[in-house]
Amino acid sequence: MSNDITSSTALVTGANKGIGKEIARQLLAAGLTVYVGSRDAERGLRAVEELGAGARPLAIDVTDGKSIAAAAEQVEHLDILVNNAGISAQGTDVTEADVDEFRRVYETNVFGVVAVTNAFLPLLRRSPTPRIVNISSETGSIAFSASRDSVAFAAYRSSKTALNELTMLYSLALAEVGFKVNAVAPGLRRTELNERAKSAAGDPAEGAAGAVRLALLPDDGPTGGFFQWDGSKLDW
Repeated sequence: MSNDITSSTALVTGANKGIGKEIARQLLAAGLTVYVGSRDAERGLRAVEELGAGARPLAIDVTDGKSIAAAAEQVEHLDILVNNAGISAQGTDVTEADVDEFRRVYETNVFGVVAVTNAFLPLLRRSPTPRIVNISSETGSIAFSASRDSVAFAAYRSSKTALNELTMLYSLALAEVGFKVNAVAPGLRRTELNERAKSAAGDPAEGAAGAVRLALLPDDGPTGGFFQWDGSKLDW
């Protein structure tokens, strides 16, 4: 980023645990002020206490419009938005999944991203170097799905496909005003996302590094891209 990085402020949703918490930790280490977004205010406070100087608690439920509006009123300056909050569901395939399962997952992973992004756009527009990073998944790639036999986790995977499209749309809509909008796949990490993730060997900090790299892009960095955690490009 071309401005003084130590004056930059970021918001990371779902940052009280998992990959979101590691993203917040790494942004803090880079010298930023970081709003630690958490649906549960008490858990958010505990995370802020652990993360230390520069971390600020922000209660925000990405599925609740009133909560989002209240959170936006508490933030005076914002340069970086990391849409990290996300949920999974049972590993059912599309032929067996209940439509309510899709609604629940999309409410957070898709609709929540639109609601939060649009609520904080007025603040981001005032930043000289606005950045938006959406935490996606390699399994949301249509090319990935076409190359695999597995059709499990249909609700989660299709929600990330929709998120990828939103990433492209926001990048096109905001390109002329200097925004960098990208999606990153952090890989399977040891988190509470689902039962498979709970037993994963992957370090959340390693996955978080890819999001941090995109959050701190220089002015000549890419926009409208879908990247693996290590910086390599992914097919949509």
